[in-house]
Amino acid sequence: MAKIIGVSKFERLFREAAGLDVDKNDLARLNDFVRQKVYDLLLAAQATAKDNQRDVIQLHDLPLTLGFKESMRAFDGLDTALELQPILDQLAALPPLDLAYSYEMEAELPRLVGGLTVALARAFKILDPKVKNPQSVHWERAMAIFDLLF
Repeated sequence: MAKIIGVSKFERLFREAAGLDVDKNDLARLNDFVRQKVYDLLLAAQATAKDNQRDVIQLHDLPLTLGFKESMRAFDGLDTALELQPILDQLAALPPLDLAYSYEMEAELPRLVGGLTVALARAFKILDPKVKNPQSVHWERAMAIFDLLF
């Protein structure tokens, strides 16, 4: 299965977003994290769409906080493009949603992934300001925090 983010983009994003050095061994963790958190966002958006009696998930259904939107804007500023198809391929491996998402929603998926990546990189620095190369304990702690919020 294709990875959501390739090794070189992953390394560059973490370096530019938070001054962190990561390697290809961390890439599987990032892809698992991003796939699950995007799916969690889509599940919440689906519930909102259903509550509003719509049969399509719209972009405004996503429960995006101000901080998350800032991470998406920070990603935009990094001038790194992510491809949509690997994201869709990863999501296809998860249980299907009850509702389809709009074209605008689908087009926003790369920015969601980018925002999650930036937020995760910055979370490592908040958890341990001295960290340069996140270790397993950093990944576990950061993921536990995101699990509380998503």
